[in-house]
Amino acid sequence: MKKQFSILAFVGFLLCGAFTSFAQDSTATAQPAAEQPAVTEEAASTDATATEEVGFHQQVKEKFIEGGTTYMWPILICMILGLAVSIERIITLNMATVNTKKLLSQIEDALAKGGVEAAKNVTKSTKGPIASIFTQGLMRASEGIDMVEKSVVSYGGVEMGKLERGLIWISLFISLGPMLGFFGTVIGMVQAFDAIEAAGDISPQVVAGGMKVALITTVGGLIVGMVLQILYNYLVSKIDSLVNSMEDASISLIDILVKHKLSK
Repeated sequence: MKKQFSILAFVGFLLCGAFTSFAQDSTATAQPAAEQPAVTEEAASTDATATEEVGFHQQVKEKFIEGGTTYMWPILICMILGLAVSIERIITLNMATVNTKKLLSQIEDALAKGGVEAAKNVTKSTKGPIASIFTQGLMRASEGIDMVEKSVVSYGGVEMGKLERGLIWISLFISLGPMLGFFGTVIGMVQAFDAIEAAGDISPQVVAGGMKVALITTVGGLIVGMVLQILYNYLVSKIDSLVNSMEDASISLIDILVKHKLSK
């Protein structure tokens, strides 16, 4: 529950910041020329320098507005939500990564000195899916090696499901972002043809507005898809690495328990 609340708070913060920024820009743009103060040559030079310094950020906001806020806001929301889920998953998976060799060595030492209970104390005090699987296996140690193996395999599937949680939403935003961009493209083309029909002319000035909406929304959707696809592939590779570590560590745990049983 805390993770979901953190994601919502993060998304709300970004949305509020973006909305405030664009609202200020829109207000400044809409201010009548008569109400704006006179600008001296020195002030104009200073403004030009400032414009160069914040050029990229300002250009992005201008393109966002030119693309049509009605079509660009859904694309931006997909980007923000996708990034929020991706960041939460990256943090969770990195926290789930443990040094399996060190953990197995600690378990083996605990078994030799204090038995299964001491080994369970080691796994319970360690975070991550591998330690959780070890705990479930050690809880069945008194029932035999076969039960330990079955417990490890069964609980491994549960932990794998937890690791893959949230990937379906990232996949959704990867597909939805470009789709929304192409939707804006179709709307922009319709606007361009409406302008041609109304003007009875096909000059560049007539179709420029609709074509600009079409192209900018397409670019926005593709950016969302590309960025989230990179993060998605990273998460999948991270999960595969953790699953492989879980499988190798589970086999090593069985070997340690067999060795401990034989040594008695």
